[in-house]
Amino acid sequence: MQEQRATDTKPISTWMMFLLAAACGLIVANLYYAQTLVGPIRISTGLSSTAAGLIVTLTQVGYVVGLLFIVPLSDIIENRRLMVTALLVAVAALLGAAFASNGPLFLIASLFIGIGSVVAQILVPYATYLSSAEQRGRVVGNVMSGLLLGIMFARPVASFITSLWGWHAVFVLSAIIITLLTLLLSLALPKRKPVASASYGKLILSLGTLLKNTPALRRRALYQACLFGAFSMFWTIVPLRLADDFGMSQQGIALFALVGVGGAVAAPIAGRWADKGWSRVLTALAMILAALSFLLIYIVQSHSTSALVMLFISAITLDMAVSGNLVLGQRVIYSLGSEARGRLNGLFMSIFFIGGAVGSSLGGWAYATGGWNLTALIGTALPLIALLYYFTEKKSD
Repeated sequence: MQEQRATDTKPISTWMMFLLAAACGLIVANLYYAQTLVGPIRISTGLSSTAAGLIVTLTQVGYVVGLLFIVPLSDIIENRRLMVTALLVAVAALLGAAFASNGPLFLIASLFIGIGSVVAQILVPYATYLSSAEQRGRVVGNVMSGLLLGIMFARPVASFITSLWGWHAVFVLSAIIITLLTLLLSLALPKRKPVASASYGKLILSLGTLLKNTPALRRRALYQACLFGAFSMFWTIVPLRLADDFGMSQQGIALFALVGVGGAVAAPIAGRWADKGWSRVLTALAMILAALSFLLIYIVQSHSTSALVMLFISAITLDMAVSGNLVLGQRVIYSLGSEARGRLNGLFMSIFFIGGAVGSSLGGWAYATGGWNLTALIGTALPLIALLYYFTEKKSD
């Protein structure tokens, strides 16, 4: 079957766009469920405090492995079959995590949860093949809204379910949902067989060549790595500040996490404006907004209601900046060539996801060393570094 190209005149249907967005959100949520459940999981599985940190780390490692070694397969393997296979791996891993009798088994399951969840990053470029060039930004924005909502809802939903039925139920319910989703996608998605016929070895080796020869990829990935680093730093440290300075309970912190949902509205808006040629201006605005989000909470520091309100506002504006810039970056990446879209997306996501991991680690060090002051200053600096790099951009980039 020939590859369905983005130049097809038939626009993607609203139903299909909704399905892809919902699927992305449900799948990517698997990466974040455990973040608020480390405590009860550690006690139940017998993990030490040090080893418990590997729960989130190994899930992230699995995701990066999948981005580099599974997502590129979408350039040579029929996409629907690839997605179904990877989702079955995710289902098995979720069940393995739910019924793990000890720490090592849970950690292994966490690794494979990350690997299987990369289907979300196969679905996003897949959506662009079903859309015309004129609507590509809007489509990416809408699908990414679903993905971002999945990220933002995952933590509070996991905390809520755990409070009712225990942490095992989170993974069992997710396994059931992903099983049903796999069946639906296998029936609803049209096949897409790429024209390329390169071997897997050559495909992986080509990643280095693509990174070297595609300046727009490097630039957009570094932009997003800086912003996502700031984002990860914020959401790693803010729960600590909410508990330490404002005495919030776990339930209160979970409710605060819902504030970030408002930032997801920036994704479809950014996509629509990018289709009108405003990508460069919006990129700079996203960086400035992210820096101001941290600067605002650096200036207003106290244990007062006004300081808490500033945290709420900053959570929304930071999420808007990061989600908007992500859509702008992906729109650029997907315009570089359909034959390598899977590999380009895998590289893009890997680089900025690494930026997020660095931001989380840096945030922990900054908060322990210099408290909220140092954390907010570093959070302000990261988007400004991206902005300085932005000023070196040429239109040819």
